[in-house]
Amino acid sequence: MSGRRTVRSLGITGPMQPEILTYEEEPPAEGEFRVDTLFTGLSAGTELTFLKGTNPYLQASWDGERGVFVPGVPSRSFPVQALGYMEVGRVVESRTSRVAEGDVVATTYGHRTGFVVDPARFVAVLPRGLDPLLGVYVAQMGPICANGVLHAAAELAGRRPDVQLADGVRDRHVLVTGGGVVGLLTGLFARMHGAAEVALADPDPGRRAAAQALGLTPVDAAQVWQECTSRWVHGPGDRGADVVFQCRGRAEVLADALRSLRPQGSVIDLAFYQGGAPELRLGEEFHHNGLTVRCAQINRVPPGLAGSWDRRRLAEATLDLLDEHGDLVRQHVVTDVVPLAEGPELMLALAQRRRSALQAVFEVAA
Repeated sequence: MSGRRTVRSLGITGPMQPEILTYEEEPPAEGEFRVDTLFTGLSAGTELTFLKGTNPYLQASWDGERGVFVPGVPSRSFPVQALGYMEVGRVVESRTSRVAEGDVVATTYGHRTGFVVDPARFVAVLPRGLDPLLGVYVAQMGPICANGVLHAAAELAGRRPDVQLADGVRDRHVLVTGGGVVGLLTGLFARMHGAAEVALADPDPGRRAAAQALGLTPVDAAQVWQECTSRWVHGPGDRGADVVFQCRGRAEVLADALRSLRPQGSVIDLAFYQGGAPELRLGEEFHHNGLTVRCAQINRVPPGLAGSWDRRRLAEATLDLLDEHGDLVRQHVVTDVVPLAEGPELMLALAQRRRSALQAVFEVAA
């Protein structure tokens, strides 16, 4: 068995202070295994909230039993040793039958050069034919998007144990608001599972171009509700999207999502909000059209479906997506691949809007 080793990680020592940190890692114990990282994806929407100091975990503590944030001592504080949840590594030592040395696995442990994985952590062994870089989507980011589509299915089909991803989007007119990674992958899931049309709204022309390359209909965010209510006419007084996947953490975008829905439609909300919501006027479309807003959160599948849907099944759905559309994702979604050592500068540049990236992936040298 190998001994201790030095691990490098991309962390944050204070607001707007990203750094490469180091620590000593003990060898794996019985039931554990050790990986060397190959790739780790940046989830900019979440990780930049830590860099900017706006993440709610930095302001309050999460009471998991009562399901509320409680003011006072925060759940997280600086320094944050490592960020991220999109890792791919090669197993270099195993003391478990779960994996063998040489396996390439997707899991979640943050931007680190290596990690000792314990039995409680979710792990997916990647198929040999998959580009390992695309494996950054398998453990969490892809399941987040698949879970959103599953929530749409549960809204329409109910809590049957045989609910499929297609049940919420097949032959339906779908709008995705927000053209980041979550929006693009969610839109691709909807198209793959038989949506009549999938429109994606974003103010950024580059993101709309990526959507078009993935087979989605690009829409300028400034005209989204006008476009949807003109494009999709179901009958007198019945216009708009059948379902909206809201993937941009701004209250005004959620307001536009509600305006874009047909009566009694649903917004499936995958966004991460950090501010207030004065633009969200619940006495208008939400009230008059009988709309629903459903939060789809990765730790919770729809009620009643936990016995048939779990993280592993959502990861398997992600692998199906990548098997069919992985080349398009690699070409049009992954925009930046940089060494982990350049991570601090990249994060600062993104936070300060000196640089843009759709999906940045950090590569760890052997």
